[in-house]
Parts: sequence; C-alpha cells; structure tokens
Amino acid sequence: MDSRMVFVLLWMLLLSTSTGIKLDGNGYVDVVIAISSNVPQDNRLIDKIKEMVTEGSLYLYHALDEKVYFREATILVPPQIIDNANPSYGFEPYTKQYGECGAEGEYIHFTPEYLLNDTFIELYGSRGRIFVHEWAHLRWGVFDECNGEKPFYHSNGRIEATRCSKNIKVEFYEVTAGGSLQQCSIDPQTLLPTEGCKIFLNRNEITNSSIMFLPGLDAVTTFCHENEHNYEAPNMQNKKCGKATWTVIFEDSVDKDALRSLKPLQSPPPPPSFKVVQRKQRVVCLILDVSGSMEGSRILQLQQAATHFLRHIIEDQARVGIVTFSTLASTLSPLTTIDSDTTRENLIKLLPKVAGGSTNMCLGLSQGLQVLIDNGDALGDEIVFLTDGQATDNITGCVQSAVQSGAIIHTLAFSDRAACELTEMAIKTGGKFLSPNDKTTSNQLMDAFASLTLSTGDYTNEPVQLESVGARTSDWFNGTVSVDQTVGNKTSFVIIYEINFPSVYIQSPSVSVYTQTNMSHDVSQKTVTLNIPGTTEHGDWKYSIQTTILQALTLTVTSQATQADVPPIIVKTHMNQQFSDGTKPMIVFAEVSQSYRPVINAEVWATLESETGSVHTLRLLDNGAGADAFQGDGIYSRYFIKMVNGRTSLKVRVKNQDGQTRFAVLYIHGCVINVQLNHPKPFVFVEPLDVGNFTRTATGESFEVTLSGTAPPNFPPNRITDLSAEIQEDTVLLNWTVFHLFNIFADKINVVLKLHHEIMFLELSCTTFCFSFFFL
Repeated sequence: MDSRMVFVLLWMLLLSTSTGIKLDGNGYVDVVIAISSNVPQDNRLIDKIKEMVTEGSLYLYHALDEKVYFREATILVPPQIIDNANPSYGFEPYTKQYGECGAEGEYIHFTPEYLLNDTFIELYGSRGRIFVHEWAHLRWGVFDECNGEKPFYHSNGRIEATRCSKNIKVEFYEVTAGGSLQQCSIDPQTLLPTEGCKIFLNRNEITNSSIMFLPGLDAVTTFCHENEHNYEAPNMQNKKCGKATWTVIFEDSVDKDALRSLKPLQSPPPPPSFKVVQRKQRVVCLILDVSGSMEGSRILQLQQAATHFLRHIIEDQARVGIVTFSTLASTLSPLTTIDSDTTRENLIKLLPKVAGGSTNMCLGLSQGLQVLIDNGDALGDEIVFLTDGQATDNITGCVQSAVQSGAIIHTLAFSDRAACELTEMAIKTGGKFLSPNDKTTSNQLMDAFASLTLSTGDYTNEPVQLESVGARTSDWFNGTVSVDQTVGNKTSFVIIYEINFPSVYIQSPSVSVYTQTNMSHDVSQKTVTLNIPGTTEHGDWKYSIQTTILQALTLTVTSQATQADVPPIIVKTHMNQQFSDGTKPMIVFAEVSQSYRPVINAEVWATLESETGSVHTLRLLDNGAGADAFQGDGIYSRYFIKMVNGRTSLKVRVKNQDGQTRFAVLYIHGCVINVQLNHPKPFVFVEPLDVGNFTRTATGESFEVTLSGTAPPNFPPNRITDLSAEIQEDTVLLNWTVFHLFNIFADKINVVLKLHHEIMFLELSCTTFCFSFFFL
C-alpha cells in the first residue's frame, strides 16, 4: 500500500498517497492526519492541527496562482493514547523523501511539541507556512533551496550565500563571545567563510520567493520561478532537480496536468472542513479461494500461511472473520475477537482443508463484505482476498461495490493466472497487492501473510520477521538467525517440510539445543514450530535441519520487542513504481530504522522474482550515488533495469554480522529563519548501534511490467550529483561517486588537476579502473 497521509505520529506524521490524497477540482481532499498511539494526550492538539491546515490552505491558494487549497481533512485519533512519547528527531518538522525529483514523498513529520509550543513560530515561521513548505516536499517532490552543510559558494569571484532567489539580500558576520559582529574569517583551502560565519538578513526583506528557501519571511508568498532561479547555489533542489521549484510542480509532479488546466478561483476558498474519527480496533476478514485449482499443494500452503497469520501476526484484540469461495461462498467464522491463544487455535481449526469447484469471486467478496457490515459498516476494515485464478463470474461488475464499501482490500494473486482486477482493487482501496508464487522454497505466501500488519506508530506490539529462507535438499539445511536486543518476545521458529518429517536441531547462543521433543508438530500441515517461552536469549541462534530424501524445507522466524520503551529495528521496502512500461528505470527502496532513527552500514539485499521464474538479486546501497538520494539516511536503494513482462515480487534481507551498523541522527535540511540562517547542528551525528548482530526480512508489494517491444529497456548513465572541488596549492582535487549498473558497488573517484605552465594534467584513480590524459 503506497499510503502517504498526514500523521501526527511519535509526534506527527503526514502521509500522502496516490490512493489517498486527491485533487478534486481546485481542492485537496482525503488528507488524513493520524495521531499515533505514542503521542501523549493533549486536548489542544486537534485544535492546533486545524489552525495549521486552515492557515496553510490560504497560503497555498496564494502561492500557486489562486488555483488550489485544502478542502477536506480527516483527523484520525487512536483508540487509546499512551503516555510514553520518546522523540529522537528533535522538534523540527521534516518530510521523508526517497529522492526522485517530482516524486511524492512518504510522510510529513510534526512533533506535538512543535504544534503546541508557540516559541517555534519565532524560529521557523508560522505553522501554516511551514505546512505548505513540507506539503511541497510531500506532494510535488521538490527540495530545499538552502543548505546547512554548504551555506556559501563562489560566483563570479564573489562569495554568495546558498539561497533562492539571489534577490534576497544577506550579510555575513561572525558573532563574538560578547555578542558583537565582526567580519568572517576565510578558510585558506576553500576560500569560503569558516564554520563560525553566520548569515544575516532582514525578516521584512521585500521579496516574494521562495517558499522552499524561507517560508517564514513575511514577504515570501510563492515558489521560485525559472526567471529567478539560482542555478549556481549548491542546494538539494539543484542537485536533485536542476530546475526551479515552480517548473517541477507544473511539469513533473503528480498534479502537473491538473495544475496546468485549472483556472484560478474567483474568490478566496472557504476554510477546510475537518472530520475527527477515532481509530477502532483492527477488523480483518480473510476471503480465501478454495476452487479446484487450489487443490493439492496450494491449499496446503494456504493453511500454513493463514495459520502463521492467525497464530503469530494478527495482534491481540483484533477481530477476524473467515470466508471461503468456489462455486458458492461460505462463512467459516464471523468476526471473532482475538483475546487468547485458545481463540487463535479455534480459528486455525476452521481453515479450509479441501478445494474444488469454480471461482465465483463476486460471491466471495459479497460474503466477506457482509461479515464486515454485520459489525456496523466496512469503513476502514480490511479484507485479505486470496485467489489463484481467473474469475468464473464477472468480477469487473463487483469491484466497484467493493471499492465503495470503504474497506481496505489486500489482494494476493497466488499464480500468474490470477485476475488482473486484483491489482485494481488493492490500489483503489489503499491495500497491498502481492503476487506470491507457489514454489515451496520461496516461502512467498508465508511472507505475504506476514507482511499484512497495520502500524499505529507503536512498533513495540508488532511482529518482526527475523528470517525467511528455504532450500531444496537431501542433506542438511543449516543457517544462523540473530536475535538482537530490540526483540526477543514471542519468538517462534516455524519449519515447513514438503514430504517427510525431518530432524530439527536449534541451538541457542548459550549452546542449549532444542529438538523435536521441544516443538509442536502438525502432521496435516507438515509444520514444526518452536515457541521460545519468555524472553528469548539474545545472540546468534543456529538451526540444523536434516532430511534423508530430496525435499523442500523452509524456516520462518518472528519475534517482538521485549521492552515497551525500546522499539525494534524494522525494515520497510517498496518499488518507486507499481506499474512500469519500461520507459524509465525502476528503483528498489529499503528503509532500515529504529523508531525513525536511520540504521546505517547494514548489509541489504533485494530479491526480485518474476512470475515466469527469473530471479535477480541486488545489493542495495546507502551512499548517495546512483538511485540513492541521500548518503547515510538509512534508506538503501538501487536501480532495477532487468525488467520482464508480468508481475514481479520483492523481498529484502538485512543483516549486521560484524558490528559495522550504526545509528545516524540526521540533521533535517530545513531553512530556519530568525536573525541568522545557519542552523548550528551538524548534518549527521553517528552513534554506535549497540544491539548485537541482527537479521531482518521484509516483503514489499509486487509490481507489474508491460513492455512495448521485445528489446530490453535502454537507459542513459546517471547524473553526477556529488562533484566537489578542493584547491591544494597548485592542485585542484575533484571528487565524485560513480555508480556501476551491473556491479554491486559504487566507487569514489578522485581526480587531480595539476597546473604546469600551460598544460593541465588530469589523473584519475579508483578501485576498479584507472586512466590519465592531458588537457591543452
């Protein structure tokens, strides 16, 4: 689910989504502001949110030629608010962007402290203006026009401040210990002001741009246009886009077509309308295909994966119903509250065991919706719809009613023949679309069900998948699973075998060995499960599974946080496109974090498997080169260019086995205004990640490729975005990163330009190739 809405999360997140936020005429609707269960209760918070969005609506209206405004917003309140907020990002508002120019971001993050403490208005500017600044990041994929790392640069022999536009007049001074101003010192290497130099300006400076530089300036009312854009400034907007923010919004953003065709409103818009909704406990209905094509191994895999979901994934106090369909539809269980292990096991006993008949999908959808409606209505409830074939009935006719129900529909296409309407239902309802194959060793159906979690911002109560691996062997199936200090509660090892019961040995870090006598064995489901009681011992767990015949074996390990105030390390993964026609490369993203703190230096691998069986493995990087937007932000990425027609699944594996992983506390690249522009904090402060070795696996949504021809796509080289130059006596040292499309690494290139009379010698060195030549 590509869900971007507005969240007051651990503070406050604003998530947008192509399936969520919409531009209806001139007004944005379906903006969802969700308050996390980690936010301390304060009755003023909702009023402050309303004030911010209302002010921002009018500011946005003036900023974009009176064309758009915020019409409707929903504030989603959690069922209960717990008093244990523990912010780790400070109070600065920021937007999580994965980096493509013009692409929607993931969320906007506000803290309750920022919303409730009016002293921040003096530092950042009014909340409504900052909201529009962050909205531009989120919705239109533009970037900041200031740069805390590089506040100065050379231009035509002058020192300039990084800004847009140059019409903003600034002065540079150092502030002495006594508070007086003096001329800035110049660094002899860079010939730019030293770190102690501050930029000063007049808050009442007469200029109307730009919102991506300083929205807090009273006179700033619009975005930077091409005729005033500062192309020389070393800011992120130039690095990522190379054009004015106004141009990106009107030519590259998700709203580009609408914005170009919309006429300005004849009068100022009305204030936004707000709806405050309390989030209820999770409600899920499993709608499972038991038609004839599911007979055999597929119905068995359905049992195994649904059992894993009911036993280890779905949270306590959620309500679950089960519906099956083939020629007819049947309700195996009405909505039942998960209030004990006994309830979970009773639901597992009801799972279907036989398959036969036709595939009447509309009957299944209708029956499942009725189960939800019996609870009141289906708004915000979830459906997990699994099928492996084409509909016998006319599914197109019932998709619209399912979408209009308000339910979130996750669709699992369990074969390459599954109906194409599954993708449409997931996208239009904000659900996940997954296309697991039926190869036992891939473990993809188990992974798909394991990915169906619903986050409220409190990750301490959510299951974390530590391992998911499979092999076909007639000997030993061995490996190691690391249980780090952020997890260890409700840890389970689930082994699935294809034919005969193998010998299973699982060894703890203290060399205690668990065998079949310590495990439960479900003969009918061909599953062996080890549930570790209490808190699992931290460290490396080793598994050894022996079979004497050739068969498929899989292992799935899940766990949860052991402490309510220590969130687990989590992994999220997705592609930048859910549909591709091959005209531009796709990008794989994986975000590794703990409570929104980036985890860097991890080893991250993505496996992409098409429905035709082709498998590609990519090493994802967090080095700021190629597809990766920012170095050290905990978002690992990589271009994927070997696209094939059809659906492709995505799985990511993350590990830290050598102690290299660290936390990175990011300085958010905002433009703070007061008397001085420079923010005093450094960009990145790295601290050790003292949790021990860890492993994680995560499953992303599947994507679909439709190529127009038979030839593979051909893409141009990447832009160099991190070129830097340093003068050292008679030498100019150039540095940039080159990304290798067909290898798993990137090289840092060092170029030395030496001036000898009228001949300039260039020497290029790197780890994979070297050459040199002369410039005359």
